[in-house]
Amino acid sequence: MPRMTAAHAAVEILKLEGVTNAFGVPGAAINPFYKALQEVGGIDHTLARHVEGATHMAEGYTRAKAGNIGVAIGTSGPAGTDMITGHYSAAGDSIPILAITGQAPSHLLHKEDFQAVDIASIAKPLTKMAVTVLEAAQVPGVFQQAFHLMRSGRPGPVHIDLPIDVQLAEIDFDPETYEPLPVYKPTATRAQIEKAIGFLLESERPLIVAGGGIINADASDLLVEFAELINTPVVPTLMGWGTIPDDHELNAGMVGQQTGHRYGNATFLESDFVLGIGNRWANRHTGYKLDVYREGRKFVHVDIEPTQIGKIFAPDYGIASDAKAALELFIEVAKELKAAGKLPDRSEWVASHLDRKATLQRRTHFDNIPMKPQRVYEEMNKAFGRDTRYVTTIGLSQIAGAQMLHVYKPRNWINCGQAGPLGWTISAALGAAKADRDTPVVALSGDYDFQFMIEELAVGAQHRIPYIHVLVNNAYLGLIRQAQIGLDINFQVNLEFENQNSPELGVYGVDHVKVAEGLGCKAIRVTDPADLPDAFEQAKKLAQEHQVPVVVEAILERVTNIAMSPTADISAVKEFEEVATEAWHAPTAILPLKAQA
Repeated sequence: MPRMTAAHAAVEILKLEGVTNAFGVPGAAINPFYKALQEVGGIDHTLARHVEGATHMAEGYTRAKAGNIGVAIGTSGPAGTDMITGHYSAAGDSIPILAITGQAPSHLLHKEDFQAVDIASIAKPLTKMAVTVLEAAQVPGVFQQAFHLMRSGRPGPVHIDLPIDVQLAEIDFDPETYEPLPVYKPTATRAQIEKAIGFLLESERPLIVAGGGIINADASDLLVEFAELINTPVVPTLMGWGTIPDDHELNAGMVGQQTGHRYGNATFLESDFVLGIGNRWANRHTGYKLDVYREGRKFVHVDIEPTQIGKIFAPDYGIASDAKAALELFIEVAKELKAAGKLPDRSEWVASHLDRKATLQRRTHFDNIPMKPQRVYEEMNKAFGRDTRYVTTIGLSQIAGAQMLHVYKPRNWINCGQAGPLGWTISAALGAAKADRDTPVVALSGDYDFQFMIEELAVGAQHRIPYIHVLVNNAYLGLIRQAQIGLDINFQVNLEFENQNSPELGVYGVDHVKVAEGLGCKAIRVTDPADLPDAFEQAKKLAQEHQVPVVVEAILERVTNIAMSPTADISAVKEFEEVATEAWHAPTAILPLKAQA
């Protein structure tokens, strides 16, 4: 039996479980693990500038490609506590990442040793497993269990804490006979699917709500096939955006109080049956007034996590199943019904949704200087192709982006949906770009999100990770300012100041161009919307030539209110004048060919 340190065995297991990349920051208590990384080889390591950033990089890495599991590594004490926001983010969006920390020697854990903290207890509520390994011989089993848990059921993060003496202890371990544990995923039965389809057949105006679970299951093609078979419009959630292309005839737009589309909300309110697959009925989708969301329609809910069914409201029928397994059965049953001529004609219902999609659009073309954010998204749609992968987190920039950008493929909208931590975007974009060099990554941030973890841009410069970062700058905490309107205040949300070193910025304060360039990246500032197309083309060339992140900063008007529901009611979303016009028609780029004709 080969003999090696427990740290060496852990690295061998990472490789056997398919890990090829890791993100982290070394320190004294995790150095034995880093020594094993170097000696074993085969895992590319990206040095972050902040351990929270490493966890967000790991999440972006996981989300960019099916089968990936991102790994974040840190030392003891504050490195572990820095990871907690990353755990929250990954857990909320059902994303598997593995966090590994060093720890003080095991015999000193209860003696207030330097940087000794009970990180397992802190991380436990936000992970599928959090454990401090006290016996070196347990290391292989703990890592094996970690990958089993991350992949089974509802995916999520795991945290493994390794005291330095445990890492250094020698154990017997044979990598050649190691085998990953089988993955468990609940599977729907034929009887359950037939009962669910019974609700569909009884309805006149059905909808499918497609959640992030479909993307996690790598089942977007099956979702589209099923929707086409039964000729039923699809509402992707924010986490499920990309399961069906924006310009597909059956894409009915998103629903919600913030990131919903006008036509999506209107179509949903006309529906009489909703089949939710891999979604969790988040309040940004449903609104807080569930009576409005539920009134006049029946619901079937399919989710991989049994306890998710009925958590927000009781559906008329629930099925605990992996989305892919359920969709395979849905297709099987639908094909049989179609062959027997038993599927209802939905053409009138589809035509009505297409009419709403063609007419209930938000206006985007403005020539104002300083520019309106809507124009930025209009030009982004023109500049960046169907393969573009967008990465963003929270703020008016994200809300407006979700309302106005176009996404055509699964995993091409990477958004921190539940936690929404500021500073997430740069790190997640780097992780996504590292995972897939063939798909262009475009990040989207407001100025405050951008400033939160701006130091991570240096990671992209050091490790030659190119992507484009669109920064919309209004020198405001825009979302919080808008939320304060209902309280009749405008307090502590203004970021404006006169920068003595960059007087040309006026009140916009921070010179993001200088900061980005100081961190080794390229940057372009745009003040006239007519210059946006050239700026985006130049950014593409700079990213390609220099292989570093390129920031395109758009100087916006200070105040823009983006449509959302202050009443938390999806039937009463407030349309601000500068956002919407009743007569505005959809650009043909997002409409299916039938509607364009």
